[in-house]
Amino acid sequence: MTELEQDDPVPQGDLALQITALPRDANGFGDIYGGWLVAQMDLAGTATASRLAGGRVATVAIDRMAFMVPVAVGAQLSFYTKPLQQGRSSIQMLVEVWSDDPLSSEWRKVTEAVFVFVAIDRGGRTRAVPRR
Repeated sequence: MTELEQDDPVPQGDLALQITALPRDANGFGDIYGGWLVAQMDLAGTATASRLAGGRVATVAIDRMAFMVPVAVGAQLSFYTKPLQQGRSSIQMLVEVWSDDPLSSEWRKVTEAVFVFVAIDRGGRTRAVPRR
C-alpha cells in the first residue's frame, strides 16, 4: 500500500470541481479517455493552486498517477484537492477523482495524482508564493 492509498478510502482535501462524464469524452466502448480525466484534474488543481499562490500558476509535473477503475459515460465525477507541500515558488497538490455511478449508485475512487504547480508572473517568470 502506498502512502496515498487508504484501507477505507474517503476523499482527501476539498471539493474543487464536479462534472458529468459525457459521450464526447469517451472511446467507442463507452469508457472515458484517461487524457480527458487528467485535463480535468489539472483544472481542479490549478483552481486551488492559483488561489493559494495569489495568481497565475503553471503545471510543471504530474507524479504518481494511478487509475484504479474505468469511468463510464454518465458518471458524476468529483475532484478533490489537497495541498501537500509549498516551496518558495511551487505548490505540490494531491488531486483525487471520485465517481458516483448513476446506474449502480456506487461511490468509488477513480484515480489520484500529485501535481506540481509553479507560481508565475504576467511575463511567465517564476515568482514567490505568498506564505500563509
